[in-house]
Amino acid sequence: MSDANTEPQGPEATEHAHDPEVLQLAAKVFELARHGDTDTIAAYIDAGVPANLTNDRGDSLVMLAAYHGHAATAEALLQRGADADRANDRGQTPLAGAVFKGEDEVVKTLLAHGADPAAGTPSAIDTARMFQKTDLLKLFGAE
Repeated sequence: MSDANTEPQGPEATEHAHDPEVLQLAAKVFELARHGDTDTIAAYIDAGVPANLTNDRGDSLVMLAAYHGHAATAEALLQRGADADRANDRGQTPLAGAVFKGEDEVVKTLLAHGADPAAGTPSAIDTARMFQKTDLLKLFGAE
């Protein structure tokens, strides 16, 4: 799972994406997701920062929150329209990242918001099999 701290990409990037102030704001928002600063990141999303903002590796805010074990932050982002299945540039989903890191509360949060255990490469199911996490395989209905 990647964890970059650089400029926004994809459909959320605007013609102002190379503006140093925009890059600085994006870097700050990515850090908030990594560190689980739920209230502050929610305020930024509520103020207009895209819930599906991605960095230069395609990692979404939900991916960063999930990978670093911040279920409440992932919940806040998902409630504000973030895509639970948005894969990064390597095909990894937030759910697979949470399985990889052993973040069971994040896994439950993502599933509650419709995350697909079969999405991505490797999928959350593949990752659970790789690490012999039978409890998660049961949860995914993939025993």
